Amino acid sequence: MTVLDTPIRRPAAAAVRSADAPSATAPSTAAPSAAAPSAAARIAGHPAVRAELRHGARNYHPLPVVLSRGEGVWLFDSEGRRLLDMMSAYSAVSFGHGHPALVQALVAQAGRLAVTSRAYHGETLGPFLERLCTLTGMDRALPMNTGAEAVETAIKAARKWAYRVKGVPAERARLVVAAGNFAGRTTTIVGFSSEAQYRDGFGPFAPGFDSVPFGDAAALEAAIGPDTAAFLVEPIQGEAGIVVPPPGYLRAVREICTRRGVLMIADEVQTGLGRTGARLAVDHEGVRPDGLTLGKALGGGLLPVSAFLASEELMGVFTPGDHGSTFGGNPLGAAVGLAALDLLEREGLAARAAVLGEHLLGRLRALRHPAIRAVRGRGLLVGVDLDPAVVGARAVCEGLLEEGVLSKDTHDTVVRFAPPLVIGEAELDAAVEALGRVLGRGR
Repeated sequence: MTVLDTPIRRPAAAAVRSADAPSATAPSTAAPSAAAPSAAARIAGHPAVRAELRHGARNYHPLPVVLSRGEGVWLFDSEGRRLLDMMSAYSAVSFGHGHPALVQALVAQAGRLAVTSRAYHGETLGPFLERLCTLTGMDRALPMNTGAEAVETAIKAARKWAYRVKGVPAERARLVVAAGNFAGRTTTIVGFSSEAQYRDGFGPFAPGFDSVPFGDAAALEAAIGPDTAAFLVEPIQGEAGIVVPPPGYLRAVREICTRRGVLMIADEVQTGLGRTGARLAVDHEGVRPDGLTLGKALGGGLLPVSAFLASEELMGVFTPGDHGSTFGGNPLGAAVGLAALDLLEREGLAARAAVLGEHLLGRLRALRHPAIRAVRGRGLLVGVDLDPAVVGARAVCEGLLEEGVLSKDTHDTVVRFAPPLVIGEAELDAAVEALGRVLGRGR
């Protein structure tokens, strides 16, 4: 039996489909006629859109579609169209929409006990943390909610380790980060971003961060000083445009950090839990970091669940009262997180992503369209880098929407293809063919 022969359990609702619905492997592809109103015009009068535009902050620019439900790799809009999800909410929906095993875990635990705070012990947190540590090879885990919270936790741990263990003088600890990083939107995190818009108007920022080019091990070595506590790095940069470092980079980072007495902290909020074709992206180079952040997929596409994992020495700097979260480690989140980890292993989704990722990369590279500058990625985390002088990535994503495929651009130059890990070859082929049609129309 091959990886692709492994059965994927689809939500039961997938069997309920109208007689005139598209086939199980094809998105809705009928593009609007020339006389038809644009997608933006069609949704402009939707009550939910009107309410959002009237009362919501203007910090997002969504594609012109109103989604109403999802099942597996499919999303359905308010007009009844079925759309192929090639984004999976930035990896948060790695197991597909409404996976029955995860929904069952959610409903069962919600009906029993959902939130208590960490003032008391619960029955689900211990098994969840044990499973997390067993699968990642880390010693201890600290549960949080969002990816940004996990990264903030890692920063606090690294700084306190620098003072308590390494002996860095008080208030002088520094962390090295990689240019092009994206770790969240808190003021500390955007303070070390290299993206001007993320910083504009939000200073002053916390000091203590040094930036080096991503993928350049020599630059990391040169940036390390006596007060350096850690190097925080994404194994593959997602928001930067699915940027994969040179082979051997992570091994070199591990060697440098060990030799120089610096912590290696891998930010795997987006790349972790099977996304890149391995349980963790660092596993591709056989590297074990001192600290690790996980999130997104950890909540099974149902809840915000994240964690900071670390060695005994690093996590040991925390004492009661040092750090916490009202919702972090709640019984409901722990139950869903445990079910998500079990599902990842039971259905062999990391190995499946490795095989399907090679198929997707091959199909995309075969397009050979002049607008495509590069196709990058690993597993089911793939970016199609477009020449903005030929076509903008936002326009391509709007064209894909017309073709029945949902994606999202980054920086108007890269179209991301990061579908649920339960997707099949036929659905991937349909997405690639849709991209080919959009590029062929000059969108």
